[in-house]
Amino acid sequence: MTRSRAQDPNVCGVTAAIAVIDGKWKTALLWLLESGPQRPGELRRQLPGLSEKVLTQALREMEGDGLVHREVHEGLPLKTEYSLTEFGRDLSVALAPLSDWGHRRLDILAGRTTAGVS
Repeated sequence: MTRSRAQDPNVCGVTAAIAVIDGKWKTALLWLLESGPQRPGELRRQLPGLSEKVLTQALREMEGDGLVHREVHEGLPLKTEYSLTEFGRDLSVALAPLSDWGHRRLDILAGRTTAGVS
């Protein structure tokens, strides 16, 4: 889905929501930022395989979508921190049931439970 399509007022709300979390890293970044403000280096250390370029791009998109706030603290070296906005926290709360569903699905796939399977 293109980002411009996700801004179309005639698109399904779920489609518009998925567009802002689309990608390999955005949901993980949301999850990490739930615990409070973090510097980019801290985020990268917690997500092996995430390059600096991709992290920067994802955080810029999330900032543009109103999910994260970027704060630059003066001093040398400059210190940048990212935190969830209220809108980002709202999204995190909205995603919690989906996360629970995903964990139940993984349990079923691993054969740990058959509850809810028809």
